[in-house]
Amino acid sequence: MLASVSRRYAHRIPFLVKLNHNETLSYPTEYDQTLYASVEQAFNMGAVAVGATIYFGSEQSRRQIEEISAPLSGAHELGLVTVLWAYLRNSAFKKDGVDYHVSADLTGQANHLAATIGADIVKQKMAENNGGYKAVNFGYTDDRVYSKLTSDNPIDLVRYQLANCYMGRAGLINSGGAAGGETDLADAVRTAVINKRAGGMGLILGRKAFKKSDGRRREADQCRAGCLSGWQSDYRIRQKSGRHRPDCSLFVPDAVY
Repeated sequence: MLASVSRRYAHRIPFLVKLNHNETLSYPTEYDQTLYASVEQAFNMGAVAVGATIYFGSEQSRRQIEEISAPLSGAHELGLVTVLWAYLRNSAFKKDGVDYHVSADLTGQANHLAATIGADIVKQKMAENNGGYKAVNFGYTDDRVYSKLTSDNPIDLVRYQLANCYMGRAGLINSGGAAGGETDLADAVRTAVINKRAGGMGLILGRKAFKKSDGRRREADQCRAGCLSGWQSDYRIRQKSGRHRPDCSLFVPDAVY
């Protein structure tokens, strides 16, 4: 679809081409992604960025890491921005009623791997808990991750995610999550504020806005306007106080709230 209209809109609307995607026909469901496009196709369409998903922790994750590393490198050679969806997928990450797919330590490691293979921006679910390594009793960690380096404060948990993106040299955006109903707007604002206070680049808002009625979309627009206003004010304050860091400058493309 994008290829059929890209020449008309490439110079007007910056867009990203997602290189791989899931398909919903295989049964039982597998945590895997299939390459549907190439970096060269994205470049020829006029894209400014390419993206891909890796399901870290899944049975296919090592193959996916090798499969995506080369396209990310090729994208940089062509001057394209690279975005990686660094999601966790493993049934063992759910234990004793706790979902550690959103654990700060496990998602932090996924972020580190994503940045290491060349992601300029890492998309990750917002951390909601910690202690994933201890719960599954596997992998390497350190007690300081759960004492000195983090706390129960959600801002600290997301800040730990960001620290694993080479201390913010690779940007961190959090996903908005599935649409849940009346609390969607409040949830989106909360995630956006936590991410920005932790030093991240914001929030990707998709299903929470685009599958809603016109009234709900207006709410999403208000959310975007309010968040942007607050972030820009914070940015100016940091500039005046001398606490502004060039590598953490405001980056808010149209689709990133």
